[in-house]
Amino acid sequence: MEQSSRILIVGGTGYIGRRIVKASIALGHPTFILFRKEVVSDVEKVEMLLSFKKNGAKLVEASFDDQGSLVDAVKQVDVVISAIAGNHMRHYILQQLKLVEAIKEAGNIKRFVPSEFGMDPALMDHAMAPGNIVFIDKLKVREAIEAAAIPHTYISANIFAGYLVGGLAQLGRVMPPSDKVLLYGDGNVKAVWVDEDDVGTYTIKAIDDPHTLNKTMYIRPPLNILSQKEVIEKWEKLSGKSLNKTYISVEDFLAGMEDQPYGEKIGISHFYQMFYKGDLYNFEIGPNGVEASQLYPEVKYTTVDSYLERYL
Repeated sequence: MEQSSRILIVGGTGYIGRRIVKASIALGHPTFILFRKEVVSDVEKVEMLLSFKKNGAKLVEASFDDQGSLVDAVKQVDVVISAIAGNHMRHYILQQLKLVEAIKEAGNIKRFVPSEFGMDPALMDHAMAPGNIVFIDKLKVREAIEAAAIPHTYISANIFAGYLVGGLAQLGRVMPPSDKVLLYGDGNVKAVWVDEDDVGTYTIKAIDDPHTLNKTMYIRPPLNILSQKEVIEKWEKLSGKSLNKTYISVEDFLAGMEDQPYGEKIGISHFYQMFYKGDLYNFEIGPNGVEASQLYPEVKYTTVDSYLERYL
C-alpha cells in the first residue's frame, strides 16, 4: 500500500488552517504544523498546537525571517499547504514568496497549495479597489510558483459558511438577525456557500490526486449554490419567522464607502463582487479547473440547510 503523503501546514492555528490540520489527521496523513516562536506567548494557539500534537501531528518550529529554517521544515515533507491569514493591511499573503523560495531550494515537494480559498484571483482583474489588492497579492504568489515550476493546486472555496451563512450575509454579523434583513440588489445573484470543515476535507483529498495537479479546484457543492434570498428563505422556514426585507441598490450600497476604514472598504468591495457582480458563480469552469464535489462524491458535505440548524 502506498504511504500517505507527509503534509506541512503553514498557518495551522488560523481560521481555515485548523480545519485543514483536522482533515489531514483524520485522513491518515503524517501531519506537520509549522509554528513560529512568537506563538509561545499566545495561550490559545499553544493549546491548539498541543491538541494537534496529542492527535498525532508533529510541531515544526520555523520562521519567515530565517530562510534556512523554512527549507529544513519543507525537507521533512512531501506536500506543503499554506493557510496564511489574508490580512492585506500587512500583506501577509506575500510572505508566501519566502515559502516558494524555500520549496524551490528544498527541491522535494510534489505539491504546493498556496493560501487562496476564496474567489479565483485569475478571474478578478476587474475587481474594485481596494479589495483588488487581495487578488493582486495572490497572483504574485501564483506567478512565483509557476516561474519556479513547483507542482501546485489552487483552491477556490467561495464563501466560508461561518462568516456569511449564519448572518444571512449581513455585513458585520455572524448570527441570524431576529427582525429585519438587508438584501443586495434583488437578492437573486447566485453564490456558493461552503462549510469550513468541508474545505479542509476537499483540500486534503486533492493533494495526491493527479486530476488536480497544476489546476484550480473550485468547491461548488450543488445544493449550496444559492442566492442570498434563497438562504434567507431557508432560515425563515427553519425558524418559523418572517423577516422584514429591505432591498439596497448598488448605488446606495457603495455610497459612503470612501469614508470607511481601509479594512471595511475591502469587505464592502468583496460584498459588491459577490452579491452584485456574481463573481462566485458567473463563469464556467474551464479546462484548467476541476470541481471538488464531482471529483470526490464520497464526501458528505454540509448543506446550507443543515448548517443553519445550529442557530435554532
